[in-house]
Amino acid sequence: MIILGIESTAHTFGVALVDSEGNVLANEKDAVTTEEGGMIPSQVAQHHVDICDRVLKNALTKANKTMQDVDSIAFSQSPGMGHCLRIGCIVARSLSVLYNKPLIGVNHCISHLEIGRLKTQAKDPVLLYASGANTQVIAYEGGKYRIFGETLDQGVGNMLDSFAREAGLGFPGGPKIEKLALACKEKGNTEKAMRVIDLPYSVKGMDVSFAGILTNLTKKLEEKNEEGRKKYELEDLCYVVQEVVFAMLIEVSERAMAHTGKKELLLGGGVACNKRLQEMAKLMCEQRNGVAYWPENQFLVDNAAMIAWTGWLMWKAGERLPIEKSVKHPYLRTDDIEVTWR
Repeated sequence: MIILGIESTAHTFGVALVDSEGNVLANEKDAVTTEEGGMIPSQVAQHHVDICDRVLKNALTKANKTMQDVDSIAFSQSPGMGHCLRIGCIVARSLSVLYNKPLIGVNHCISHLEIGRLKTQAKDPVLLYASGANTQVIAYEGGKYRIFGETLDQGVGNMLDSFAREAGLGFPGGPKIEKLALACKEKGNTEKAMRVIDLPYSVKGMDVSFAGILTNLTKKLEEKNEEGRKKYELEDLCYVVQEVVFAMLIEVSERAMAHTGKKELLLGGGVACNKRLQEMAKLMCEQRNGVAYWPENQFLVDNAAMIAWTGWLMWKAGERLPIEKSVKHPYLRTDDIEVTWR
């Protein structure tokens, strides 16, 4: 059986084909980037309109399949940027009507966990879902994927992107911050940076907050020393923000593991591509006799393969989505979804 997946929650439009054995036959995408500034939702949606046909054709060609070979169409229905979700919904509905294929609406957050379970040895993990718009600690309990902790304001990726935008680094900012942080380490400036730069550490029970950190960083970008030069090196700021923010994420993840009794931590979301976050997760899990997992980067960032695979799991459990209900749900939460396939 072949499932075609469509991803369009934010800056990425993707199309993938996955079979019922979990083989990813194609995983194509096109994403918005900028040299400065961030995303404008209407412009990102227009990007998706402009490239959706090409991405679809590329995926079918790479998989050596046609739409006649596809058994069902899964699409990211929730949550996400409304402008962008709408394009994916329209493409999915159009293909469904044109080729008489059934639809499956997939929750983007849950699909990060399911593709991680497929592509790693994780069986029943706590998921640290760290992406642009989302920061959640999720685990399966009582028929749902429960949120044990989350951001109280903005996603960690959005916070890092906002800092990068203020620093003139462009979008997406996370990889550029990671590169500068590594430069700080290679120059041997990490101890000095941690001693001189003081950032808020904002963990509130099982939740985290990033707004105060971003405000503090923005002010530090403008601070001058007595000679009138910038008080803080950008490389040092990048190093410290990673250390502080990732420590917060690992703390709440460890607390969730202790609460649930689970021994596995699975990283998901684009921020989880960061090598320093992976290193922290691995160290924490080793100290508590657990294991940290993360799939390869193409399955950490937003991608359509995770939508297709989760769609297959839902299909196998008997789920179908009537076309009149194939509308976007930008604010649907992870724990609003009944998990029928586990």
